[in-house]
Amino acid sequence: MPDNPPSDESEVLSIMSRFVRGRNLLYAKADFSQLYVDYYLHQKDNGLSLRPDLDERLKKAIALFSLHCISRPRNDLLAWTVNFQQPLHNLFLAGDTGTGDVTGRIYTEGVKQAEENVFYQDVVRRSREPHRSIVGFNGADMIHAVEEFYKFSEQRPARFFQLEPDVFAILAAHPDYDENWFETVTLEDIGTIEETEEVVDLETRFVRWHCGCNQERMLGALAASFRADPEDLFLGEELIEVNCPRCAGKHRVSREMLEAYVADKG
Repeated sequence: MPDNPPSDESEVLSIMSRFVRGRNLLYAKADFSQLYVDYYLHQKDNGLSLRPDLDERLKKAIALFSLHCISRPRNDLLAWTVNFQQPLHNLFLAGDTGTGDVTGRIYTEGVKQAEENVFYQDVVRRSREPHRSIVGFNGADMIHAVEEFYKFSEQRPARFFQLEPDVFAILAAHPDYDENWFETVTLEDIGTIEETEEVVDLETRFVRWHCGCNQERMLGALAASFRADPEDLFLGEELIEVNCPRCAGKHRVSREMLEAYVADKG
């Protein structure tokens, strides 16, 4: 049965997962233009901007990550950190496969230099210990990076395709999949897969651009530093601006707000 979409008024993207019979592959395709509208509204509301090349890379990553999330079990908390050396930056994405929330940002400051690009995935599955996977890769293409991660870290491989500027698809292997067809399928084949292959609907999953950061969480994150040395935190100012580490959203925090928070928490 399909999932229910999130109950609030946020716009959600509906993605249908399908099964390719005879090939034993999961297939899903989505137009992410709606999700990109929410992403750009977030950027505008928070006065954020990225260089065009980094903006395009993050947008592509959001689509690939969303397809990854809808192909996973529904009780995963996922995070990707992808370190690129040229130009030097970290791309970060976080998602909850239960709620359908995805968010992300790019870091250009304080990024570690290394001999190769590195792909990290952190998984928290409810009632289990957190797990981290690390895979090195070469090149600047995001699809290549994700496919290399799947090849060397996930139990079964997956391929990703950009069919149009905002339209992406995933082809993920199931047990006893047709390995030769999977390896040789082309972009043109994916474009006509629903006409040339027996494709049956599996389930509908929902994705939305949503971080969940708020002032309360920012106060909690700053409380320890404020208790230790409030002057070092505020540097003589009464108001500081804090960026969310997940989505780069801006939150303004005053000394009085932190004093009240710390007093209330004890």
